[in-house]
Amino acid sequence: MPLACDGIAETGSAEDMDDCLTLVQKIHDSPQQGVLAVSGAGTNAIAWIMGVAGASRTVLEVVIPYASNSMIDWVGREPDQYVSVENGRDMARAAYRRALHLREGTEPVLGLGCTATIATDRPKRGDHRAVVAAWDAVTTTTWSLTFHKGLRDRVGEEDVVSRLILLALAEFSGLNPELELGLTMGDSLEVERAARPEPLEELRAGEVRWLVRHPDGSMDAEGTTPPVLLPGSFNPLHTGHREMMEAAGQATGQPGAFELSVTNVDKPPLEKAEILRRLNHFGPDDTVVLTRAETFQKKAALFPRSVFLLGWDTAIRLVAPRYYGGESEMMLALSEIMAGGTKFLVAGRSESGVFRTLSDVNIPAGFAQMFTEIAEAEFRHDISSTELRQTGSGG
Repeated sequence: MPLACDGIAETGSAEDMDDCLTLVQKIHDSPQQGVLAVSGAGTNAIAWIMGVAGASRTVLEVVIPYASNSMIDWVGREPDQYVSVENGRDMARAAYRRALHLREGTEPVLGLGCTATIATDRPKRGDHRAVVAAWDAVTTTTWSLTFHKGLRDRVGEEDVVSRLILLALAEFSGLNPELELGLTMGDSLEVERAARPEPLEELRAGEVRWLVRHPDGSMDAEGTTPPVLLPGSFNPLHTGHREMMEAAGQATGQPGAFELSVTNVDKPPLEKAEILRRLNHFGPDDTVVLTRAETFQKKAALFPRSVFLLGWDTAIRLVAPRYYGGESEMMLALSEIMAGGTKFLVAGRSESGVFRTLSDVNIPAGFAQMFTEIAEAEFRHDISSTELRQTGSGG
C-alpha cells in the first residue's frame, strides 16, 4: 500500500483509502496548480498528495509556517489569533501570491492555508479546531471546523483535517468531491464562500500589491510585469510618454509597461473613478501596472531586477536627501534598491530653456552603475503633463 493514504486506516476502511487515492488522482489530473501552507495539522494531506503520481502537476510549493515568527513572516503581520478565519484567509492569500510568482504560463492557480490546534501530548483548555481556506482569482472559501473534544486522539483529528484539505483542493479544482470527513454530531463545520472584490477595490484596500491591466482591458492581480516600467501620474498621458517608452524599447530590446501608483507621498489616494479616468487615456496596445508603491524604494521591492524609465526631473529627486529625511536614509534606500538589481534609464528634460541630462544629476558615489542615459538624439520631448493640465490641453 503506497504512502499516499497512510494513516487513514487508523480511522477508516480500505474503501476510504481508495476514495482518498481516487480524489488525489483527480486533483492531479485537473489543470489547477497551487501553493499549500499548513500549520498545526494537515501534513497527512501533504503526504497523500505527494504520494500519488502526478503531484508535480498540482503542487508548486508546500510551506509549514509553524513557529510564530515563521507565521508572521508568511502572512506579513502578527495574527490577532493564530487559529482563526482571518489568519486562515491571510495564509491562503499569501499562498496565492506565491503561486502567481511560481507558475509558468497562464495555468489557473490557488493558494491554500490551514491553521489548526488539535490534540497533543498535553491537555488543552480551549477547543480543538482547524480553519482551512482557499483563495484563487475570483473566490475565497473558508471551512471552520470545531472538534468534539476528547472523542479522537491526535491521529484521528489530523486525519479529519487532512481530508478537509483534500476536499478544499478538489472543490477549487472544479471537481465534485465525495469523500467522507468522518464527522460526528459533536463536531461543527461552517463553510463561508465569497466572491473576491473587483481587482481595483482589492488594490485600493491593500489586498493585492499590484494589478496588471492588459491591452484587452482585463486585470490580473499580481501578474507578470514587463521588464521595463515607466512610472508616472499620466494626468494626462501624452505623446512624450509614448515616445519615451519607444526609446526605452530601442535601448533595452525589452517590452515595457506604464506604472501608475494609486497612492502618493503627499496627496490622498486616487479614487476609483479617477483611476478609471486615467486608464481610459491608454490605448489597446498599452499594458499598465497599477500599484500602491509611491516611492522608488517600494517599486524596486515589488519588481526586483526591473528597469525604471525616468525623466531628468524625476532622477534628481531620486538622489535628493530631502525626499528621504536625510543623507543616511537616502544612502540606505539606494543601497536596498541596488541590491535588488534595479536599473534606471534616464531621459533628458528641458528646464528654463536648458536641456538637462543624466550628467546634470548628482549621483552619490557607488551608485552610478544603476543609471544609463537615453541620448537626446534618441528622445527629446519638451511637453509635460503639468503643462498640458495648466493649458487645458489633452495628450
